This record gives sequence, structure tokens and C-alpha cells, in this order.
Amino acid sequence: MGINYASLGDLKPGSFIVIDGEPCRVVEATKAKTGKHGSAKVHLVAVGIFTGSKKTLVAPADQRIEVPIIDKRVAQVIADMGATIQLMDMETYETFEVEKPSDPELLSKITPGVEVEYWSVMGRRVIMRTR
Repeated sequence: MGINYASLGDLKPGSFIVIDGEPCRVVEATKAKTGKHGSAKVHLVAVGIFTGSKKTLVAPADQRIEVPIIDKRVAQVIADMGATIQLMDMETYETFEVEKPSDPELLSKITPGVEVEYWSVMGRRVIMRTR
């Protein structure tokens, strides 16, 4: 369902991971060596793509972690439906609705006819920016 796996020690700021079932972008990653018998630990701080909430994770560097597969696509805004925005994919011509972005600057640019980049992640869609 749109998930790969990676080693925790390989992740850098800008990488994407899944924490508690929520796809997140890593904003901070620090590695700490432990004692003689321990493995290196990684401390990650990530921000949820959909919720914007901050999440932290501390685990061994060799631990396998879920990485979401992100499908970046282009769509045209068809209509403002109140709580959602109706979009049409520019490749497949599929129409669908997505939640309005929380960023007021991005929201002000979204009007019918404008092209936007949206991400399809783990069965959910989110508008990332205008084109």
C-alpha cells in the first residue's frame, strides 16, 4: 500500500518516514554512539505531511523503518467546494476532492483554473504548491 523500508541510520533531513501510521518529513536527524555493547542510536524529529504535527522517534540506527511512496502529480483546480477543493488530474483527467491546505498564503493562490502539485501518499492526497 505505498510503503518501502529503509534503515533508520540512512535517513537525513528532507527524507520521509511513517511514524504511528502518519507519513512525515524528517526535519532533524542526529546520531549518537552508545557504549561498548550498544548500537548507535538515531534521534529523529519529523513533521506530519497531513497534520503538520511534530513527532519524535529514538531507535537503533540499524532498525528498519517504513518509508511512504510519494506520487507527485499535477492537477487543475475546478472548484472551491467550501471545506474541500475539487481537482482534475492533468494526466488521467480523474476528478476528486482534497482538503483545503492550512497555509493561508497557498490557499489564497488556489482559484479555479490554477494548476497545483498534489501528492498522493498512502491513499490520501494533499495539495503541496501551485505551479
